[in-house]
Amino acid sequence: MYLNKDGVLYSLNYALPSSIAVDPIEKKPLNHFYPGTSVFSMGSWGCNFSCRDCQNWQISTADGNGLPDSLQKLEPEEAVRLALGYGAQGIAWTYNEPTVWFEYTLDTAQLAKQQGLYTVYVTNGFISKEALDLIGPHLDAWRVDVKGFSDEFYRKWSGIKNWRSILDNTERALKQWGMHVEVVTNIVPGMNDDEGQLRGIADWIKASLGELIPWHVTRFHPYETMRDAGATPLATLEKAVEIGKAAGLKFVYIGNVPGHRLENTFCYNCGRLIIARQGYNVEITGLKQGHCAYCGADLNIRMAKENV
Repeated sequence: MYLNKDGVLYSLNYALPSSIAVDPIEKKPLNHFYPGTSVFSMGSWGCNFSCRDCQNWQISTADGNGLPDSLQKLEPEEAVRLALGYGAQGIAWTYNEPTVWFEYTLDTAQLAKQQGLYTVYVTNGFISKEALDLIGPHLDAWRVDVKGFSDEFYRKWSGIKNWRSILDNTERALKQWGMHVEVVTNIVPGMNDDEGQLRGIADWIKASLGELIPWHVTRFHPYETMRDAGATPLATLEKAVEIGKAAGLKFVYIGNVPGHRLENTFCYNCGRLIIARQGYNVEITGLKQGHCAYCGADLNIRMAKENV
């Protein structure tokens, strides 16, 4: 969220959060990154997309002229102090697109890493290569939405072109900067629930990121202007899981369906239960240094020290 005034670019939302909370890391959702830990979550205002299915539209559609007068600043130093004070193990920029207050996330991420906190971007992935490379050394996890898999979809539903840069950026986050990557597709009836797009996403994850990268297929719940869309049928989500498995992915999760068996993590090699989940309640039963404690298979799970 910026203003160009007389050739000078001003950030209108630097250090101005819309939302702060201490969340389970699983809420992002991240299932293979420091499971069972708490993360200090921060959101701001605005977005570089205009998604018709956005469920945080109250903050994502705000602009510099519409911010509440009562906002209080939270400088990077204070954000890190609060995260540590609340006992969080990391900081996540979430709720809206973190790149729209990029300078703030960069400054805070640098301080957070100095204090031993992990750092997370919950992002749509639409960032310039230069910005990604600037913050890359200071980010640990890249939780990216891949909303669809066609030019038509992104033009119609998100209002952007050059959507394939999202794929390129995600590959770069993983391979150039060593970030932990998980992919989310919120499946909306009539938007991105066709087999072609779901297969495209699954095949891309397998070919470009690897078979151990988690893919979350999540249920859309109707609201406001999209109340007529209806909630995603469970059968659609389970079909997406089948598509992911057929593409060779080892971890495909169903989200926003509390109690579903595919909230849990199972070892792809021996089939044993590794992490049991009921909503955001987590029980780690079979992990050893990110591997299956029973058969030793690599599960691509980054662990907190106390859980190693």
